[in-house]
Amino acid sequence: MIIKAPESTDEWNKYFHLRWQVLRAPWSQPLGSERDESDFLNTSFHAMALINDHEVIGVSRIHLLENNMAQIRYMAISENYQGQGVGASLIDYLENIANLHGVTKIILQAREGALNFYLKKGYTIKEKTFLMYHQIQHFLMEKEI
Repeated sequence: MIIKAPESTDEWNKYFHLRWQVLRAPWSQPLGSERDESDFLNTSFHAMALINDHEVIGVSRIHLLENNMAQIRYMAISENYQGQGVGASLIDYLENIANLHGVTKIILQAREGALNFYLKKGYTIKEKTFLMYHQIQHFLMEKEI
């Protein structure tokens, strides 16, 4: 497995497709709903997990904020590869980027089903936040780095 930033048009297309497939399609959200205005800012850094040099099996993004903070968003792992360390490798990659940019705290909004994963990676639950699509409970989590 290789963790890297998407570079080619083909890699970007596969990156966004997996993001949509895992995070939006199961709730009948349209293609394009997996993107936001921060995706191509110079304060956003993307990570993708590849196998066989071309198959994208995981994606995520970190966005630098003010006050030495950053936010991880859009963590999506292909169903066939969940529980195999892909997410942990993506988090490690993004935390390294955060360290390089002087970040001291990372925040994220975790879906309820992912809480244990983030707890194992050293994040703490701060509060219950929003309910996405009237069924996916989210929690604000943070980690000092």
